[in-house]
Amino acid sequence: MADSQSQDAAAKQRILSHMNADHHDSVCRYLEHFCSVSSYKARNARLADISLESMTIAAAGKHHTIPLNPPMKSWREARERLVKLDKDALEGLGRSDVTVKRYTRPRGLHALVFAVCILSFILVSRRANALPGSYIHDNVLGYAPAFAAFTATVQPVVLWGMVVGHLIESVVLARKLERYNVPMLSGLWWQWITSCFIEGFGALQRVEAVAREERLAKEKAKH
Repeated sequence: MADSQSQDAAAKQRILSHMNADHHDSVCRYLEHFCSVSSYKARNARLADISLESMTIAAAGKHHTIPLNPPMKSWREARERLVKLDKDALEGLGRSDVTVKRYTRPRGLHALVFAVCILSFILVSRRANALPGSYIHDNVLGYAPAFAAFTATVQPVVLWGMVVGHLIESVVLARKLERYNVPMLSGLWWQWITSCFIEGFGALQRVEAVAREERLAKEKAKH
């Protein structure tokens, strides 16, 4: 009896350690789907306990219990049951089975566009930048007075056009990040959203590239 209890305790601990270390995204999805917890509150979720009848997940200072119906007959069923629950959560949440876990900075053409966008935002952030007396005008635009005058004229249109356009692209990216299991308002989420607001479409392309890399890595791991 003592040996059986010891083996059960060891099996349970292996499951808890494995899920929290290697499948944190799945634990978050369990909470979102089965307990209707927001992705923001679920972002630091951890599997606190598991039995043959249920599992308990801790997040945002609360503990949530998810029944296992029907109960498992032994710990040997745990892997199959947890995988099935994750598939149900993915389907219910409309998520990809791929998780984007990193941010990639702009390189090459994307880096050039990023720099141009930052400089453009600075230039058109206020009309005074294109008028005599400003640092930008006196040290840069003053050498091209026609362009300086044109910039002063179109400044409001360009500024709001960039803001609105990049906001729309950021909303599109936020939807992609949700699909790829990036918790809203997490540090990673802010990295991608901030980058997208500055540079626009390039961030959308890089998120998809990271997702493809994660997909390939996942497929290779199966073989």
